[in-house]
Amino acid sequence: MSEKQNVNRRGFLSTSIAAAAGVTVAFSHEEKHLLAHAAEPANPPAAAGGSQMPFGKIKDLIVSRLFCGGNLIGGWAHSRDLVYVSELVKAYHTDEKVFETLELAEEYGINTILTNPRSDRVINRYWKERGGKIQWFSDCAWGKDIYEGIKRSVDSGAHAVYVQGGIADKAVREGNVQLLGEALEYIQQFEVPGGLGAHCLETVQACVDAGFKPDFWVKTIHQDNYWTATPKEERIPGDLPPHDNMWCTDPAKTIEYMKSIQIPWIAFKVMAAGAIHPREGFKFAFESGADFVCAGMFDFQVVEDVIIAKTILSDPDLDKNRSRSWMA
Repeated sequence: MSEKQNVNRRGFLSTSIAAAAGVTVAFSHEEKHLLAHAAEPANPPAAAGGSQMPFGKIKDLIVSRLFCGGNLIGGWAHSRDLVYVSELVKAYHTDEKVFETLELAEEYGINTILTNPRSDRVINRYWKERGGKIQWFSDCAWGKDIYEGIKRSVDSGAHAVYVQGGIADKAVREGNVQLLGEALEYIQQFEVPGGLGAHCLETVQACVDAGFKPDFWVKTIHQDNYWTATPKEERIPGDLPPHDNMWCTDPAKTIEYMKSIQIPWIAFKVMAAGAIHPREGFKFAFESGADFVCAGMFDFQVVEDVIIAKTILSDPDLDKNRSRSWMA
């Protein structure tokens, strides 16, 4: 990185950290220490509280407990009835902005991003031109069928591949659960970790009942008490509400069922696409039994999100508050 880039990045960090300090009023002593040092470019993880981001393992991959989601980079923004937001985030995320975001994430201990195969071009540019090491989990949702998306992901360097939740939910609703087992076998023949995704708990249940053995689950979890959540009486088992405002319709049942799943669980939509503060969403997900949290982050949110995640994960009461043991 050139000195000019370093100066620009330090300026950006100072601004974003000041903003974080302005909106986050409940920082612990460790969080204040992290914020005080966050703009320093040298060895940020060590400066940030004296410890690295906690990690877990999915097969042979070492994965940070918090990692980046790719919806904001790819432009798949869940924005309720604000129709312009997806185009706005795509306009914001030029290749250079994506590079800055991933560099910042890696500096602060995030070593994985989960995104769509269409993002392979910018991820490969980042690896090649910036020397980035971030791992890529692909959701394989691309092309004329699921196999095309898997093959593109593997050929483009994905470290792990899973069947995207929307695809899996649709297959189960249509009585085609066997497609998911076949897709999982296809992924695993490439000798990369293979997973299954779901928004609906019924999707996980159907796959477990069918005897599928993914290397990891990617399942939504979030509270259902935010004001735009679909009322309970309007929720449909096995399907999502039609208003793009809810992605886990029965968190209590999800938490209870996932206790029996002894496979690593990546939680996503933990902030209900921006309706819940990460301080609440991350804590709820980890206490619900998730082994990892995938969170969509703009560049100006990375530092604060890392602070929040590390504070939650370092809490000595977390293990006793979790609904299940760590599986990774």
